[in-house]
Amino acid sequence: MTDTMVIELGLQAMSVAAKLSAPVLLTALAVGFAISLFQSVTQIQEATLSFVPKAVAIGAALLLTGNWMLREMMTFTTQLFEKLPALLS
Repeated sequence: MTDTMVIELGLQAMSVAAKLSAPVLLTALAVGFAISLFQSVTQIQEATLSFVPKAVAIGAALLLTGNWMLREMMTFTTQLFEKLPALLS
């Protein structure tokens, strides 16, 4: 196993991790910004007002993108196992 293979494998793993976390993080960012804007406009400073909508939106994002996330993880894992003999030699 060469250092180039290690760097390529690490880059692929980080790329997959970024792709898989993007829907959840972007959803939380958008909902958090909208709730923060609403709180600023109405001057309501309630902590639970920001938590509940974010939790619901993240749950919806996971329901909508969960199948795609699972397929991406399975593809990466399958490719990793196919490369295993070359990595061990």
